[in-house]
Amino acid sequence: MAHRVRVGIAGTGSYVPERVVPNSEFEKFLDTSDEWIVQRTGIRERRFAAPGQATSDLSLIAAQRALENAGMKAEDLDLIVLGTLTPDFLLPSTACLVQDRLGAKRAAAFDCNAACTGFITALNTGEAFVAAGRAKRVLVIGAETLSRFIDLKDRSSCILFGDGAGAAVLAPYDECGKGEILDTRMGADGSGYDFIHMRGGGSRLPPTQESVEQGEHFIRLKGREVYRFAVTYMSDLIADLTKGYDPSELGLIVPHQVNRRIIDAALERLGMDDSKVVVNIQDYANTSAATVPIALDEALRAGRLDKGKLCVMVAFGAGLTWGGTLIRW
Repeated sequence: MAHRVRVGIAGTGSYVPERVVPNSEFEKFLDTSDEWIVQRTGIRERRFAAPGQATSDLSLIAAQRALENAGMKAEDLDLIVLGTLTPDFLLPSTACLVQDRLGAKRAAAFDCNAACTGFITALNTGEAFVAAGRAKRVLVIGAETLSRFIDLKDRSSCILFGDGAGAAVLAPYDECGKGEILDTRMGADGSGYDFIHMRGGGSRLPPTQESVEQGEHFIRLKGREVYRFAVTYMSDLIADLTKGYDPSELGLIVPHQVNRRIIDAALERLGMDDSKVVVNIQDYANTSAATVPIALDEALRAGRLDKGKLCVMVAFGAGLTWGGTLIRW
């Protein structure tokens, strides 16, 4: 059996657009209120991309910050894996656009679409490449411009989403000496595909005037079903990844920022308080694949994870998909 390389997170970076959209913005054209949104989701505001600003633009800034944090140059990269459900184009991949603008001339590049599980999927894919010796330095990104795909007439969904990007650089642990990836999980259940979906734009329903008029190119979701799925898988993933470790070793939980009530319900199911949980949904809403890397980057830069402590990251999303990663900082 080939020797497995230990893999670490050498650096992180994130970026959110400048435009802040408070809940009060939706009061102007929807039957809703700031109080209603905060009570049901925990969201107070979110960031929307500027006109002409796309997923690759957000990704590029997050990637540059992650490389700087890791003390690396773009030319050092062997691979770029980008998780997104809102690519710049159907083709080529957004990862290729980022690769070009970064100047990562040696790097292969591809996207993965696991919706809100996108960053965890990209991270676990990149970890596998480094562990197998197929790549030495990998840039993984989670990025979205969800504001382009929300129906502003649907008050149950349009209030939930925001735009942003987060990134991490993976390298052999013996080189970077931090963020060792200890364990990973990934799973899917396609029978729940219609819990969260966007029907239009693909080969099943190509863009037509009729499909656009019918709103088939917007994100749709079934709130109750998503709630039950999310609470179950968030708590199960955290329990599974931390099994066998002393609770005192756990320094940080970085969950997908889907809904504050879901995070609280999962913690209650685990019998845990929120003192070790990173929550920034109040500032950015649900940025899908970007939530986990943004929250991780902010927590690390704030010094919330002590050396030697464990950090568990978990996410779940359309597909249905779910995934988790355990690291020791």
